[in-house]
Amino acid sequence: MRPGEPERDFGQLAAWFSTLEDEQSTEHSLKEWYEKQRERIIQIVAEKEQGGLLGFYWATRDRSEATLATFYLFVKPEQRGQGVGRRLYEELVRAVKEAQVKRLRVSIWETCTEGLAFAERRGFVERRHLIAMALNLDAFDDRPYDEIIARLKGEGVRFTSMQELVNTEEAQRKLYVLNDTTSSETPGTDDEHSWGSFEDFQKSVCQSDWYSPDGQMVVIDTATDAWVAMSAITRLEGNDSAYNLFTGVDKLYRGRKLAQAVKVLALRYARNVLQAHTVRTHHNIKNAPMIAIDRKFGYVQMPGFYLLEKILE
Repeated sequence: MRPGEPERDFGQLAAWFSTLEDEQSTEHSLKEWYEKQRERIIQIVAEKEQGGLLGFYWATRDRSEATLATFYLFVKPEQRGQGVGRRLYEELVRAVKEAQVKRLRVSIWETCTEGLAFAERRGFVERRHLIAMALNLDAFDDRPYDEIIARLKGEGVRFTSMQELVNTEEAQRKLYVLNDTTSSETPGTDDEHSWGSFEDFQKSVCQSDWYSPDGQMVVIDTATDAWVAMSAITRLEGNDSAYNLFTGVDKLYRGRKLAQAVKVLALRYARNVLQAHTVRTHHNIKNAPMIAIDRKFGYVQMPGFYLLEKILE
């Protein structure tokens, strides 16, 4: 057991992350993330005495709650059943307790019965169930939504992007408030916040390689200058498809089809600018309104994952 070394190990870890997550991870992106978030990360690899990685764990302390950590744990399939996973988990628990972590979370594919059983035997319980959805952009007909967009514009709604707003710090602060507020109000999130501060949001979102100001669609009420809706989309490094990170609407403006309108603009950007043929996203299974919109658009449901949690003794 030893800490993973970026130049020596991160190529292999990136390949394993691609298996664990619903997106392609690259050595470059993993190194970049590690350098930016190093103070929050605890990670170890398991290696044969004669060389060759067997598996790893990677725990990241929450931005806004230092006593909460989310982790990954992976063992090569041909090395399973020999105690490597058990030893990695025991070392993980020891390390996070030393870092004053009180709660552990892990995401496991709903189709991974082996991983779910491993976690449940160690006292993890389900906290959320997220489903994956994918849209064939080549078959998506966005023309019926022109009428909705035109109506909203006539009602004093402005559709813009962070690129058009010059991506200033003032605009980023408004994006942070809108994103943080609407995401915490999403059904099934239990009012949890994704970032502890604007500075955290700016560092982890606005300064990331995947952040595209022209892919951050924003809706503004021109009568009050209030930021009322958004849809963020990007194309992650190494991926053929685009990813819709989040779509949200201020609760005071819901019921006016703003989510459909701003999401259509994001999908057009993915098709016309990012040159993507597919868009993927994830939804909390309790977020019925957004799931209904995506099904209306033609998204197809894919295997999702469970978010499990354990309170450490």
